[in-house]
Amino acid sequence: MTAKKIIRQLHLWLGLGSGLVVLIVTLSGAVLVFEKEIEHLASHRLYFVTPGAARLPVDSLKKQAENFDPAIKLTSLEMEPHAPDRTALFYGKKGTVTYLIAVHPYTGEVIKGVEAEKRFFPIMLRLHRYLLAGDAGKAVTGVACLIFLVLVISGIVLWWPKRWKYLRQRLRIKWTGSFKRIVWDLHAVGGFYMHLLIFVIALTGLTWSYKWFNNGIFMLFDGKLMEPYTAPANKVMQPADEGFYERLYQQVNRDLPYKGGLAFRFPPNDSLSVAVTKENYEAKITNVVDFIYYENGTGNVLRKRLYKDQSTGMKVRRAIYPIHTGNIFGWPTKILALVSCLLAASLPVTGLLIWLKGAKGGTQKKVKRKRIVLRSYMENARG
Repeated sequence: MTAKKIIRQLHLWLGLGSGLVVLIVTLSGAVLVFEKEIEHLASHRLYFVTPGAARLPVDSLKKQAENFDPAIKLTSLEMEPHAPDRTALFYGKKGTVTYLIAVHPYTGEVIKGVEAEKRFFPIMLRLHRYLLAGDAGKAVTGVACLIFLVLVISGIVLWWPKRWKYLRQRLRIKWTGSFKRIVWDLHAVGGFYMHLLIFVIALTGLTWSYKWFNNGIFMLFDGKLMEPYTAPANKVMQPADEGFYERLYQQVNRDLPYKGGLAFRFPPNDSLSVAVTKENYEAKITNVVDFIYYENGTGNVLRKRLYKDQSTGMKVRRAIYPIHTGNIFGWPTKILALVSCLLAASLPVTGLLIWLKGAKGGTQKKVKRKRIVLRSYMENARG
């Protein structure tokens, strides 16, 4: 058996074995590409308000969120200082349940409080990462991601023409051909044109599946593992008074004057500082975030972790998420990511059709045997 025949068999059986998982992961990934835009349209009232004369102090908004359900311990607040029509979004925990509470920044009205994990996109994210099956699902998607990388590489090897005179037919879909030819071209030609993008998306996805891959980023670019970051302890034990968070809000926007999204991480106890992050919307790429830790009660700066001072490994690690989601350069790369996900989702389908239809001219007997194997495979999967 030649090397190419071995690769063809490897490509076939790995594709059949992982096809269903790849289909689920890629389709859910396609839905998540425009998560923010769809969420804002579908739940407009949760995120947008008509601006009033003056915004209420952050402390007042926090108190209103706490009054929604005193049993919920608030953990964070997200605001958009540059967008006067946006709500203040509080997150909190009640036992193991995470809540999202939207507060009107001009009236203090609690617009809505919902269980965050029961919303559509968090469910889609869990389906994408864990198949809604926790750690077991994470293990399955991780293996499927590794297999998909092998499939992309082996697919290019199988696509590569034996002679350059056949290159032209490998670069276009023959729409006037038979059904089997069209399916073959959709799988091979479509896969070729997008193989680099889907390879990068799959490769970056390993960051959330395997700790060794995440550690490898820092070892490659920094020569050492990432140093864990924790909120520093307060030097002065002073309880936060009324108006503390509003002063902090004003201070951080002076310290970080660019246009960006602001987030407060409320300390779990009085001994820890308040972590405040701001994402720079004016940066050339997305997910450029600065961290400042303020002393709880006094507002003194205890530590800064500015993006410009981060190691190369950390900057690469922060770029992984927008690369994976296609958000790194905004709409153009998002559209590319969407098309890539949809094409990747089509590959298990067209690959299965090629196998079932015997695109290489298989007999009816072979086709029937393949269908029996597929039926047995599906019954085992259900069992």
